[in-house]
Amino acid sequence: MGAVRKAYTSLFFVGVFFLPFNSHEGFPFLGEFSRESAFLFFTLGLVLYALEAVHVNRIVFPLKSEVFTLLMAFVVYCMVSTFLNGYSVYHNYFKYTSGINRFIRQYLVLTILSVFFLLYFYKVFLIYELKEIFLKMRKVFSITFFIMIVYSSIEVLILVFGLTGFESVIKLFEFMPFLEVRLDTTFGRISSVSFEPPFLAVYLITIAPWMFSYMMTSKGFKRFTPTLAVLLMTFLSGSRTGLIVVLFQFILFLILLLDTKEFRRYFVYLLGVVLVGVLSLIIVTKGEIITVTKEKIETLNFKENLTKSISNKSRFGMQYANFMVFKDNPIFGVGFGQQAYHNRKYYPDWATKDNYEFKLWYLNEDEPSFPPGYNLYIRLLAETGIVGFSLFTLILVLIMLKLFGYVKIRGKDIKIYSIILIVSFVGFLLNWLQIDTFRIFGFWLCVALFLRLQRNLKENKTV
Repeated sequence: MGAVRKAYTSLFFVGVFFLPFNSHEGFPFLGEFSRESAFLFFTLGLVLYALEAVHVNRIVFPLKSEVFTLLMAFVVYCMVSTFLNGYSVYHNYFKYTSGINRFIRQYLVLTILSVFFLLYFYKVFLIYELKEIFLKMRKVFSITFFIMIVYSSIEVLILVFGLTGFESVIKLFEFMPFLEVRLDTTFGRISSVSFEPPFLAVYLITIAPWMFSYMMTSKGFKRFTPTLAVLLMTFLSGSRTGLIVVLFQFILFLILLLDTKEFRRYFVYLLGVVLVGVLSLIIVTKGEIITVTKEKIETLNFKENLTKSISNKSRFGMQYANFMVFKDNPIFGVGFGQQAYHNRKYYPDWATKDNYEFKLWYLNEDEPSFPPGYNLYIRLLAETGIVGFSLFTLILVLIMLKLFGYVKIRGKDIKIYSIILIVSFVGFLLNWLQIDTFRIFGFWLCVALFLRLQRNLKENKTV
């Protein structure tokens, strides 16, 4: 392996390691990527890969993949839909930002991730054998997660048990790059090395399937510890979305184990471990864990909290407004990145009444950050219409159908890789019900892994 290739593959894995590290002040000139430390390493690796590609006069494209072809069609269509709305885009203006400026910034995010980074990830994965790349990815995730566990354990001692003497210990982590210690003394929620609990939740959704996979590959009790650690950290994070999605991923993983003959015995083992663990927690905490769990479940009652929770009112209000934009522009939408210019006139009274978030942030011209749509699918309906939404949905459906087909292929390793990717994609798809950004590195890593797996199976004439 040449020096340049070694450099950009190393930078790739360093980037994967730093995925959750975004609690630093960031680099404002990077826009949406300002806090993403992994972006720096991926970008440098991409530059080196580009230099190699120029030298050998060759870039590797997964052109035989229907998924990649549809994805490129979606990226092109996002630009087309904006051109079709050229007049309104040209006249859009909000928060001192023109519609054209907003489109360029949002389209750059999409193309960087779905084209440039995706091809870079795919190239790195082609350098290694399929089994080797999955093992390397899981190892890097595990190292990062171990650091997060140590950090979070100290957080719990300070925030839950009130042992403030450990604050000097946790401050030592600030010697690590891209990490500033942030303790949520108000709500007592942990965020580990991430900026806030929602950022931690995204990372836990990303690594959960990889940690679950140890049950299928390791031996003894240690095969269950990564799974238990992910579930416990998700519980302590205080992120309602993270808790729901990771639990759903866990249940889906169990169903896939039960449905796959090679792994059914692990399902029984895990049930036993979980039962013993729950009983142990009840005994050790003298029943307090039951009270805490009940409180967590009550926080998931979105219907009851809709009128009480400001964040929920904002979230559902934004989704409602964007859907109304789609109703007025059903075919081609209003243009990529343009939702915030159009949905303001549709904000419902039940969302804006007694809601400081709209006054301080979403409708405040002096607040530079744009209001989020809180749902990627409704955002696509509003911005790209039914055509763009259908294209993107078709990509997701095609990926899932193929992966479920791969689970049925003979070969234990292929089943393991397919299960990891199925559970990963389901987590991302569920998470997109409450966020509207494509800036989910884990998703694009899994798309690249899917393309690598698909190529491997085609070369072996398995599919």
